[in-house]
Amino acid sequence: MKITWLGHSGFRIEIEDAVLLVDPWFDGNPLFPTTRRAEALAGVTHVLLTHGHVDHAGSAPAIAKDLAVPVVGIYDLVSFLQDDAGVQGIGFNKGGTVDLGGAKVTMVNAVHSSSLQGRDGPVYVGSEAGYMIAGEGHTIYVSGDTDIMADMGWMAEYHRPDIGILAAGGHFTMDMARAAFAARRYFNFSTVIPCHYRTFPLLAQDASELRAGLPPGVAVIEPEVMEPITF
Repeated sequence: MKITWLGHSGFRIEIEDAVLLVDPWFDGNPLFPTTRRAEALAGVTHVLLTHGHVDHAGSAPAIAKDLAVPVVGIYDLVSFLQDDAGVQGIGFNKGGTVDLGGAKVTMVNAVHSSSLQGRDGPVYVGSEAGYMIAGEGHTIYVSGDTDIMADMGWMAEYHRPDIGILAAGGHFTMDMARAAFAARRYFNFSTVIPCHYRTFPLLAQDASELRAGLPPGVAVIEPEVMEPITF
């Protein structure tokens, strides 16, 4: 299994027979090297979206159409992209599980907001979400853009994720201290990967505070763009 950061909140996850692009943002992402776009897209089977903001879903329609792969996410967002952009889609909702190439992807709650720019202004495109992605003996928790939630308690107990991909840059999401609190209070991760940071000066530029707030034995991996992390 490989997890590759694409900058900001974008990830390429190679798991079972799937290659998932999670919240890919290429156009306008200051961290993503445009010369490596083809490499990032090689073999992709699905585009998985946590919510509708442009820095998460803005590149999804073009990618899905170019590769002839489905966009996967909450029903409202997927339906909007099907109608507006003509993409293939797999829409589901919180509590639902879809099989993506042998990887079991369950949608879970997040606390944020979700909209896209429509022809006549902002369009509400359903609720924000996170995911539990299970396969190859691991369960990955992709938090999506969120603050701490009490829901994390039952989510952790039920799904038992060992890898946490946590939005932790602050301002728009949890910051590093809050992400550390959530991880130690609710989860039993062996590995934590921060995201939604370093992109702009407004966001956290390193994960030192996250690392300091976690108990010994939890590996905090600060990802580098287009450098796979292998499990």
